[in-house]
Amino acid sequence: MACCLLFLFGCSQQESDKTVLHREFFETIWERFDYVQDKIEVKTETSYDLSLKIAFTDDYPYNDFSMIFTVFSSDGEPYRSKAYKFNVKDDEGQWNVDKKGDCYTFVLPINKDMRISEPGVYTFQIENHMPITPLVGVKELTLLNH
Repeated sequence: MACCLLFLFGCSQQESDKTVLHREFFETIWERFDYVQDKIEVKTETSYDLSLKIAFTDDYPYNDFSMIFTVFSSDGEPYRSKAYKFNVKDDEGQWNVDKKGDCYTFVLPINKDMRISEPGVYTFQIENHMPITPLVGVKELTLLNH
């Protein structure tokens, strides 16, 4: 999947009214099975327009970023799951955005108009799906609902 850059934000700039989940990584290290997740209570039919804001430091060694986004229903069963791969650098290893502060920040599309019609508590989860771990150079990520 080609990188689709929507917006550029500075590091550590949260948008709390739109934030579904957020994680800052200690020493910019993200372990393979360290899932970033949060439970969301859905009371009525809801539509989500999701994107991932992710900030990388100069230590990030790859040209792309791979993840799996999963929503689990109240009973723990996967409701929706999809693997994503985004290009964050070009073929020569140059970042696709300018550095702002101490990081390179992307807002990447995840799921537009994802509907949840049944009330319940759903778990939104992001999984690091890179081949080598621990993954270094990821400073923070935020799942946003626009």
